[in-house]
Amino acid sequence: MIPKLNRTKCQRTSGFCLLEVVTSVAISAVGITGVISGYILAAERAEWSALSAAANEQSIQRVEQTRAAKWEPGAASPLDELVATHFPMQVVELSLPRKGTNVSWATNRTTISTISSDPPLKMIRSETTWSYLSRGVFTNTIIAYRAPDS
Repeated sequence: MIPKLNRTKCQRTSGFCLLEVVTSVAISAVGITGVISGYILAAERAEWSALSAAANEQSIQRVEQTRAAKWEPGAASPLDELVATHFPMQVVELSLPRKGTNVSWATNRTTISTISSDPPLKMIRSETTWSYLSRGVFTNTIIAYRAPDS
């Protein structure tokens, strides 16, 4: 046997009370806020990843340019195009698929150091510096070692 609650006819037919409505609205608001915050966070992380990949591409491109430079210290007439003055600092546009004026810029610095003269070996360091929103400056660095052409 199920006991019956002592409710009046008005209480049984009145629907939700104010406390139940406020509680359900609060729970819904927390859920919707969580979904929107998650979407915004995912979009920001995706944009940061795209900028980082584009900056990495710029660093790789600069290292490839230094690899194309001629360096032949053992030739009849020694040739060394692999010097830092041939690779000055550049301000470059990051290659992102964007429309309009939303352009992201980066600074590319290349340093070339002689590691050893016997055997000849140089270190190439390419740094691409870029910023994202108000979160500061980020740097992508690639270091490569290079021996002479011959």
